[in-house]
Amino acid sequence: MDIDVSKLAYTFSSKPLLIGGRAMEYYGLRKSGADIDFVISSEDHNRLAEIYPNNIKDLYGDIGICEFEFEIWNRIATFNYDYLKEGAIEEDEYLVVSLERLLFLKALAMKVPKYLKDLELVVEMILKNAYNMEI
Repeated sequence: MDIDVSKLAYTFSSKPLLIGGRAMEYYGLRKSGADIDFVISSEDHNRLAEIYPNNIKDLYGDIGICEFEFEIWNRIATFNYDYLKEGAIEEDEYLVVSLERLLFLKALAMKVPKYLKDLELVVEMILKNAYNMEI
């Protein structure tokens, strides 16, 4: 999966953490949409907010920087980068959220039908991996 973060013209101090649809696609669960969602460190988020001050949105206190196809968050539902990156898979330019943390994120949003379906897909993969079986 090719994600070009260089278009942001920013060097991250900590690798951004891929979440959302692209993480689902990374694990082969479903195709992603056009946007690319990351959670980043507080330090990186503060610096990017200075670079892109007109591209900031507030979603219940989670602050997103939306530039190009990226939505770059300081946290998701109060859970920050340090918490969400636990168990992440390291790629060259970014980290990919672990299946367990992806499960957690999808559970937080499961009242939305799309995310409930995602939650079911993640659970299915975790069970398949744990028991080496088809669900």
